[in-house]
Amino acid sequence: MINKFIYPKGGDAICSLETRRLLVEHNHNVVLWGMHHSNNPKLPFDDYFVKYIDFDNIKGIKNRMKAVVSILYSFEAKAKITYVLKSFKPDIVHLNNFAHQISPSILHAIKNERIPMVMTMHDYKLVCPAYSMFSNSGCCEECRGRRYYRCIINRCAKNSYSKSTINCLEMYLHHDIMGIYNLIDIFIAPSFFLKNEVEEMGFNLPVTYLPNFIDSKNYQPQYEFTKGIFCYFGRLSPEKGIFTMLKAFAAKSAKLRIIGDGPLGEEINSMIKKEGLNNVEMLGYKSGDELQKSIKESMAVIIPSECYENNPRSALEAFALGKPVIGARIGGIPELVIDGETGLTFKSGDEQDLSKKINCLMSNSDMVMKMGKIARKTVEQKYNSENHYRNLLAIYNNAINNSEINIE
Repeated sequence: MINKFIYPKGGDAICSLETRRLLVEHNHNVVLWGMHHSNNPKLPFDDYFVKYIDFDNIKGIKNRMKAVVSILYSFEAKAKITYVLKSFKPDIVHLNNFAHQISPSILHAIKNERIPMVMTMHDYKLVCPAYSMFSNSGCCEECRGRRYYRCIINRCAKNSYSKSTINCLEMYLHHDIMGIYNLIDIFIAPSFFLKNEVEEMGFNLPVTYLPNFIDSKNYQPQYEFTKGIFCYFGRLSPEKGIFTMLKAFAAKSAKLRIIGDGPLGEEINSMIKKEGLNNVEMLGYKSGDELQKSIKESMAVIIPSECYENNPRSALEAFALGKPVIGARIGGIPELVIDGETGLTFKSGDEQDLSKKINCLMSNSDMVMKMGKIARKTVEQKYNSENHYRNLLAIYNNAINNSEINIE
């Protein structure tokens, strides 16, 4: 099980760790492999993880050039994963996020060892140099048909010409020159939206649908709530629609709790002070029981994204705790948030529409509890761990049986 981050840093890492836990519970022997980090748990083969890279804090021209080369093709990663593969001898490799810090060089190593591969797509990296299909002007599909140079023109990678150029070169090298992703046997899309979107963008390798899962036994639902409290939890970044959400709470008696951290933290605090949003509380990063407590006290969780969300785990966590979601109608969110059943949807980026949905729940406490119960039932019946395990094993077996590699 490969992911560059192997501690709970984000959705991709959490999904990788949860999938590993699920497989181990079913008596599979699973090795995690990724990048060194002080937050990593103690794991087998961690001496053969790639060294930690923070691309935002690299100093010196020589070190920057080394970093660029490693993004394009990391010989360190290739050598270290080769050792792990030869020692562990897995039946299959499950790839998650490995771009940049690890690079696709590992695909050659896995192929050389004649091991089938599947990859879960947690973002749009295979069709978008900037991962998110989100640019300075909003949702972006300008790289459709492998026109990756549009990333440079629009400075899609952190508004930087240099970073956008590297990302663009990476795409042309890996897809058009090397064709290295062709080595992967099956790609997994956690949402129908992602599957359809990458195919429409020109991705023509086999993609199968398998949504994320949640182990509901680890979440004790609470259908009661404190009237007037709503909750957002997640990354504080431009594509998440947080400023639209703040505008929707202006001049409202309802209260909003914002849980998380990210690059927009200071700007959000400034807006709260400037607009006198005394009904908005910034709680910082929380996890575990502390996070669950804040969610349980809420009427609903808000997911106000303005980007093509995939299959947000935050929605599943809210459902598991018995909470409906008010979600933007964008990306894979409407696949989870069904109007009148598991929550309400609103037009992405429209604070007035979001405000109406908040008012609707404020005046319909019975509806809130009813939707919370349906949401909990939905994760128990549809997004449960046993369904996921059964379908994942079918994908693994399909990859093994149909791989171009002749497995002895």
